Amino acid sequence: MTGSLVALQQLVTVSETVPAALARQAGLSSSELHSLRHLMRGPMGPVELAKQLGVTSAASSGIVDRLCGHGHAERRPHAGDGRRTEVVITDSGRAEVMRRMRPMFEALAELDNGLDDDERVVIERYLRGATKAMRALIS
Repeated sequence: MTGSLVALQQLVTVSETVPAALARQAGLSSSELHSLRHLMRGPMGPVELAKQLGVTSAASSGIVDRLCGHGHAERRPHAGDGRRTEVVITDSGRAEVMRRMRPMFEALAELDNGLDDDERVVIERYLRGATKAMRALIS
């Protein structure tokens, strides 16, 4: 196995453990942390959130209840359909995710800033190819 394949395998292995570790540090479940990450992109209905998490609607409702209890999310009437509910991340939830993720983002930005344009092209091609190979397993 080449050094680049070993490094990629190490990255994949570490990336699998990061969400659980961050959730534990924040006093959340992994599903709660994943929910906050999804909600950072915008409000979602509880059923839509359940689909994103791969859980039942009942499980999603429990996750949302706990996030609301932590003050990290709120249920609100849907803007376009008052009969529906949407879940919205709060400033507290956004701050919790960013506080946990910021050190990694900063370290990655520093690493990227140390690359020249030619190195970035090669790395991007490799990572996009690796992503395509992994996506092929789930398509």
